[in-house]
Amino acid sequence: MSTTATQPVATGNWTIDPIHSHVGFSVKHMVVATFRGYFAEYDGALTSSEDGTPVLKGSVKADSIVVKDENLAAHLKSPDFFDTAAYPEISFSSTGLSLGEDGSVEVDGDLTIKGNTHRVTARGTLSGPHADVAGNDKIGVDLEAVIDRREFGLEWNAPLPKGGFALDNDVKLEITLELVKEA
Repeated sequence: MSTTATQPVATGNWTIDPIHSHVGFSVKHMVVATFRGYFAEYDGALTSSEDGTPVLKGSVKADSIVVKDENLAAHLKSPDFFDTAAYPEISFSSTGLSLGEDGSVEVDGDLTIKGNTHRVTARGTLSGPHADVAGNDKIGVDLEAVIDRREFGLEWNAPLPKGGFALDNDVKLEITLELVKEA
């Protein structure tokens, strides 16, 4: 897929500032509530060449999953879910990026979880570049995408006594990136 941009993405290499970024997810739990978690270790970059073709790539250390319960974290790292011993990394590489004049952005790319790769589309906003208080150029990217976890080998579930299942199949990915331009 080629890039369509009604305004250019600033050229150069932009790396994730992990202190000011977030890589998380949410899923409907027990039919009544939304469960959230995030990953503490991730890396990535936005590269935009002189021809204006931006590429967003990133990876997450699957074992860095953070939830509010140790036992649940262990279950999520097990073969029932992420199987972090066999699949230590979750990765994404964009195949297209469309930027609107209003800062809206649509990113298409390949997401790999647990050895399963599927095309996903994320939507959100891109802002900047702007200089921070130290004079560093920064870009902000906020993205959301919904995936069916079963397509990525995350099959575990449990039926509930009055109908429904412990987990919904749709998982919302929530990515907030602050990227700094490399010198």
